Amino acid sequence: MEPDINTLEHLTELRKRIIIVLVVFVVFLLAGFYFSRQILLIIKDQPAAVNLVWNVFSLTDGIFLYLKCALIVAVLGTLPVALFHIWRFVSPGLTEDEARGLVWFVPMSFALVLIGAAFAYFVVFPMMVKFMSAVNESIGAVETYGIDKFFSLLFSIVLPLTMTFQMPVVTLFLTKLGIINPLRLKKMRKKTYFILVIVGMMISPPDYVSHSLVTVPLILLYEISIFFSAWYLRKKAKLALQA
Repeated sequence: MEPDINTLEHLTELRKRIIIVLVVFVVFLLAGFYFSRQILLIIKDQPAAVNLVWNVFSLTDGIFLYLKCALIVAVLGTLPVALFHIWRFVSPGLTEDEARGLVWFVPMSFALVLIGAAFAYFVVFPMMVKFMSAVNESIGAVETYGIDKFFSLLFSIVLPLTMTFQMPVVTLFLTKLGIINPLRLKKMRKKTYFILVIVGMMISPPDYVSHSLVTVPLILLYEISIFFSAWYLRKKAKLALQA
């Protein structure tokens, strides 16, 4: 049985959107690789790393570091565009007002990427480095860091936290699809808070202040997500009444 016209149109649209996302990824990957040296030098001059002596223990450490840096830039840069195209593909039949409302989707997602990355690097990562250095110092260890291990730790903190900051956008996306709503999010509040507290404990040093500095923003993001979900449904109901 031959596929119907609608199926072919959806597959064609899906292919087009995948190609667009891949092109954007490659562009960001090339840009990330080109600017990797400048990015690494900026990181090296920050307070969290300025007193650390970086070492390479393999001839390939340098090139792999460039590749990791480029990959992080590509992932973070492509994320808002990928979310936008996923939204547009699975949300057919948008009204004109809803389509205009999507104009701010990519800028908002990109802004959250920047905020999340900045929070992870300027707040969480320095706390982690300070705590780990204190532990190493307490046992009389000599701190000799390989750049590959240093940046693996950095990226393992920055990338997940940056993804977490997409929570409001993802919530809005799922609300649009009818998968979640504000009432359900409020009912899940206690369980979600518990999960976010665990996440905060995993990515922050084990002291109350550091833990609070990480967990509180995550909880605020969840509350902002509930607000956006409720806002979208109110707007949708208002447009329905005007129709």
